[in-house]
Amino acid sequence: MASEAHPSDRPRVAFQTLGCKLNQYETDAIATEARSLGFQIVDFAPGADAYVVNSCTVTGKADRKSRNTLGRALRFLPQPNDARRPGAVFLTGCFVDSHPDLEFDERTTYVIDNAHKNTIPQLLQAHFNGETVDPASLTPDVFAYATPGRTFHTRTNLKIQDGCDNFCSFCIIPFVRGRARSRPIDDVITQAQEAVAGGSRELVLTGVNMSRYRDGEHDFVDLIAALLEQDGAFRVRISSLEPDGLDQRFAALFDHPKMTPHLHLCLQSGSDKTLLAMRRMYTASGYREVATLLREIDPLFNLTTDIIVGHPGEREPDHHATLAAIEEFGFGHVHVFPYSLRSGTRAERMPGQLAHAQIGTRSAEIQSAAEHHKRAYRLQLVGLRHRVLVERAEREADGTIRARGLSQYYVPVQFTTVSPIRPNTFVEVTAQSLADGDDPDLIGQLA
Repeated sequence: MASEAHPSDRPRVAFQTLGCKLNQYETDAIATEARSLGFQIVDFAPGADAYVVNSCTVTGKADRKSRNTLGRALRFLPQPNDARRPGAVFLTGCFVDSHPDLEFDERTTYVIDNAHKNTIPQLLQAHFNGETVDPASLTPDVFAYATPGRTFHTRTNLKIQDGCDNFCSFCIIPFVRGRARSRPIDDVITQAQEAVAGGSRELVLTGVNMSRYRDGEHDFVDLIAALLEQDGAFRVRISSLEPDGLDQRFAALFDHPKMTPHLHLCLQSGSDKTLLAMRRMYTASGYREVATLLREIDPLFNLTTDIIVGHPGEREPDHHATLAAIEEFGFGHVHVFPYSLRSGTRAERMPGQLAHAQIGTRSAEIQSAAEHHKRAYRLQLVGLRHRVLVERAEREADGTIRARGLSQYYVPVQFTTVSPIRPNTFVEVTAQSLADGDDPDLIGQLA
């Protein structure tokens, strides 16, 4: 029987992920499968044999980051005179689908669209076996991914849905991810069970438009309810979600002890006029109804959100309506996106395009308000007991261990202890103070 290859003989693969948790899930799953096939997973730095770049195109800034990351990967590649095996870059993700005219040296770069992203482990194998394979010749499947192991993250992302049918004015995602489709509920449950059996303590549901999840008679609430009934010491978190279609039945899920009192509930604007121009499927009052239901479950429920600043036609009253919404909802965090023109979208053709300087000024005002309310929200958590999932634990020079993790409210908590503690374990921590800075940690001690 052939002996197992020495680690130094196995090809080294580095990964870099840009953008959303859906991309993170797909990268984690690809890396997990690559490791099972015998590849070494290494840092995204010179020294790897192959580089996988999972790109993003949601904004112009994301496009630039995708191009820059690709450039770094190409510079990291082994040179022809290196003693190492010939290297390659595997570029995939939404940047690929939004730039169908991409051309690269086929000897060093594979360009893989979202539909074929699941085939990257096969392509890695083929490349290092000296075979030439066209990614388009392989079978695409947006749900055919291995259960992610704990390769890059303590938490495990679970992909339940892909694509979107909304076609919001500013958004290119339906064009690069396709129409909405949902993963069969039995497949999601199976992958969740595998993740928990493999040691995962937090399952994060990901998708493009998850509130529209449908599998036969099962909807999004049915899926979550089924997950919560699975055995194991784990908790469930929902990533970015649209507020339309959420009701009392959904809010009641958060009474379950395995549900985390946090939701990234997309607002985009506090102005109904702007929401209508964006083609969003809700109003500010509809958003308020959902937020009220959640805060009735837990007054400290952590609502985080996205805000787009400077959408075509946005006027000062619309901008002030958004500032008022940040004040009203007391968001725990706001992702602020200066409006970025995306070619092919409805907003590209809209009148009332704002000057970059004006968008920049309004963005700074939104960011300032967001940081104020983030700190105000976290101050409310001081003095409370938190269930923290430890992500990092490092021994200091004096022998104490400094640990950090996320509470049930999705807020970072750090503490020190003299007792051994391992990442990926739950601990109870009482928050005693809040650190300085724009993104402050809670400082606490073991309860």
